[in-house]
Parts: sequence; C-alpha cells; structure tokens
Amino acid sequence: MNVAEIAGAVERNAVPVVFVNVLLQQMGLPVPAVPTLLLAGSLAAAPLTLGKALAAAVVASIIADWIWYMAGRAFGYRVLAGLCRLSINPASCVTQTEARFLQWGLPSLVIAKFIPGFSTVAPPIAGAMRMSLAGFLLAAGIGALLWAGLAMGTGWLLRGAVPDAIAVLDRNAAIAALIVTLALTLWLGLKIWQKHQFRKLAAVPHITPAELFAALDADEPLLLLDLRGASMIAETGPIPGAVVAEHDRLDLAVRDWPKGRPIVTLCACPQDAGAIQAARRLLEQGFISVRPLQGGYEAWSKGVQHKRKRETATGSVNEAR
Repeated sequence: MNVAEIAGAVERNAVPVVFVNVLLQQMGLPVPAVPTLLLAGSLAAAPLTLGKALAAAVVASIIADWIWYMAGRAFGYRVLAGLCRLSINPASCVTQTEARFLQWGLPSLVIAKFIPGFSTVAPPIAGAMRMSLAGFLLAAGIGALLWAGLAMGTGWLLRGAVPDAIAVLDRNAAIAALIVTLALTLWLGLKIWQKHQFRKLAAVPHITPAELFAALDADEPLLLLDLRGASMIAETGPIPGAVVAEHDRLDLAVRDWPKGRPIVTLCACPQDAGAIQAARRLLEQGFISVRPLQGGYEAWSKGVQHKRKRETATGSVNEAR
C-alpha cells in the first residue's frame, strides 16, 4: 500500500481510524497519533467531517484516561511502579512525575497530552490519589480537546498543501521510509544510551535491608530518606523514623544533617532508580556516606515482616522458658 492509498483509507474511514489510533496511543502503546490527526484534519471534506473525527479522538482519549484512572484507584502505586518498569530509561521515575502532578494539581491533566510520557502516568496518579471522577473527566476532556483540536486544526489549515505533499511522498517513498527508519534508529539509540548512562550511575554502593536494620539499632544516628510519592505513602503508610523527601527539594531534607553522618535513600522505583539519583546528588554535594537501599520499599517491607516474625518467635521461646 503506497502513501496515496493510505491517505485514501484515512479519508474514507477517518472516524474509526482516529478513534482506534488515539485509543491505542493513550493506553500507552508506541503508536503515534499526532500524524494521523494531522492527516485526518487535512483530508476532511467538510467542517462536519472534521467535527466527527475530532469527537472520536476526544472520546477515545477520555476512555483511555478513565481506564488508567480506575486502574490507579483500584491498585494504587502498583500501577505506577508497573508503568515505571515499562520505561526504557528507569531513571525517569514515576515518583518524580507524581511530584510534578502534586505541584500542578488539576491543571496538569489539561496539559498532560502535550508532555511525552506524562499523559499516560497522570490518570493513574489521579486515581490513586482519589481525585474526584467528575473533575478528572472534565480536565481530561478539556486536555484531549485542546490536544486533538490543535493537531486536526493545523491539518485543516494546511489542507491545500496536502495533495502536493502526498504526491511528493509517493514519488519518494523509499527516501521517506529511510528517513523514518533513521529517525527511529536515532531515538532508540538515544534511549539505549540513556539506559547505559543510568547503569553507570547505578554503580554507587548499596545497603542491604539487613545492614540497614542493624544500622538503625546502632548508636550512631542514620538519616533515612523516603523518596516515595505521596500516593504511595498515603496508601502504605509512612516509614517509622524516615524523613519524607522530594527529588526537587532534596536539599531541604538534609540541610541540618552533618556531612560525615550516614544517609540511606529509599524509593519504590524499578532498579532503585530514584534512590540512586538522590544518593548521587548528595555525594556530589559532599556527603561522605550515602547509600541507596537495595530493593527499595519492597525489600524494606519484607525486612520488617521478617523482623517481626523473628521477634515473635523469640518472644514465644522466652515465654516457654
């Protein structure tokens, strides 16, 4: 199928094509939707056709956002952690995105579509934080209308140049395919390079849960920084003795802490990405001993359960004596 045939298929079936494309893209699949919206807008024969395609895009976006919202409401931070695991670069952790969501509030849902990656993460965060469904749908709908309307409106304004562009692409299909392939290769190479850079940063020494519990029981004070997001802390509860810290305000959490005293960073991120980033920053600021907790919050939780079982067993033995 050549470029002209693809354009013809979009023109004849604009509503279902736009609906499916936007739904898949907003559900998190690597399927670009903006080119389809631009093409559908440019090929619309009349304002009514354009309006139908725009409505299909908005409805599809709202459906995807609602599904993610309900997933976040039902499963909380586990959905966010799962999304973080799907990222090629785990250093872009959900907890940092959540901090921005908390900072911007409801308006963040209006602009989410224009920020790559944020549009998929924002709805489950809103659900996990028990945001009002009516307010969420309203903000998500406005954002979808602005995002899709801008793309399709741009296509409509440029509709006079579309036939010539399609003809040029049709005559140079091989060159166009080569350019697209090179662009995708460069993008993938960038992501792989980012992952490699993160692995280099991850070389900072970790502390195991057993070592952490032993250090907490020792006489020397230890600062434990909890870098989990607000929704995760609200759902699972705070960590006793830990100081809640944000990546953007890390300096405030350690401003009164002596640089020679040990610090442990903890997050709920895949590969301890957020904890490693924070540890690196503090080491660069001159703190001598900063180690991320190996396994993050999940390892901490299992360690607490194991410690309680051991204390219960010890108590039972003492009572038996």
